[in-house]
Amino acid sequence: MNIAVVLFNLGGPDKLDNVEPFLFNLFNDPAILNLPSFIRYPLAKLISKRRTPTAKAIYKEMGGSSPIVKLTRDQASSLEQYLNMNEKDNNYKVFIAMRCWHPRASETMQLVKEFNPTEIILLPLYPQYSAATSGSSILEWNEIAKKNNLNINTSTICCYPQDEKFIKAHSELIKKNINGLSNFKLIFSAHGLPEKNIKKGDPYQWQVEQSVNKIINEINNDNIDYILSYQSRVGPLKWIGPSTDEVIIDNAKRGKNLIVVPIAFVSEHSETLVELDIEYEKLAKENGCKNYIRVESLGINKYFIESLSDLILNKEKYKFNNNLYPPIKRCPSNFTKCPCLN
Repeated sequence: MNIAVVLFNLGGPDKLDNVEPFLFNLFNDPAILNLPSFIRYPLAKLISKRRTPTAKAIYKEMGGSSPIVKLTRDQASSLEQYLNMNEKDNNYKVFIAMRCWHPRASETMQLVKEFNPTEIILLPLYPQYSAATSGSSILEWNEIAKKNNLNINTSTICCYPQDEKFIKAHSELIKKNINGLSNFKLIFSAHGLPEKNIKKGDPYQWQVEQSVNKIINEINNDNIDYILSYQSRVGPLKWIGPSTDEVIIDNAKRGKNLIVVPIAFVSEHSETLVELDIEYEKLAKENGCKNYIRVESLGINKYFIESLSDLILNKEKYKFNNNLYPPIKRCPSNFTKCPCLN
């Protein structure tokens, strides 16, 4: 049987001229600006125009474009190879769909239809669920599928914050970086969210905490000094904290060696390559840090690819349940119902 797997990611501009339209797509998403479309559209135009000069400077640091599409394709290729090598009864083809830039869900859907699969499996490259990330991508795909009368059996994997091999991928990378290092602070850094999103029931923060707890247990070092923080805060709203930059400043001043782990990003992009690697390292050094280490994103890490494969082969366990996680709407207050923890 032909089985199509679609990996969801955010996407990024492929050249500097596309920075502004990429930002517009981001802010025009109702999961980001939950406003009526007649208000959201002009506001997204205004915000994207104002943020473009700063964003262009960031992408110039990376050579004028985001690497996230190429790196997501690398993950798709590695996953496809692994699935077909280990599952002889089915023919797997792995596609990618970006939320805010090409290839968009509508483009990917046409390629999936040409493959003529008997089944489609949707897999967000966001280990921890949020309505603003996984929920938004899932909703977009389902809306386009409905418009295109795509009547193919489709399963959607919800999230995998505690998946065994996802945790192992992180813990092995961390252990490699802390080996022989003393007086260090291990900083898990995740993308932030406005506090109001969490109060409305978004399980993202709770799931990130579960990932961190599981990794610390896997590392099995009673003396490890760690903290979870959040980066990329923008706008006037109150965001969940503590903020990564403040944590870095505080621990740098204490004379700590710093090890930063991107816990919610599985691909390198502007928030790892520029924010963590350049801006935060500079901040750390300015405040007295002698040794700043940033642990790499999972990418095509062996354990992570195996993790994604296991999720696909055991999709019933991780299956997205619209009654539990209606995208963009209120998520459950009882987070223990999360399918990934059953």
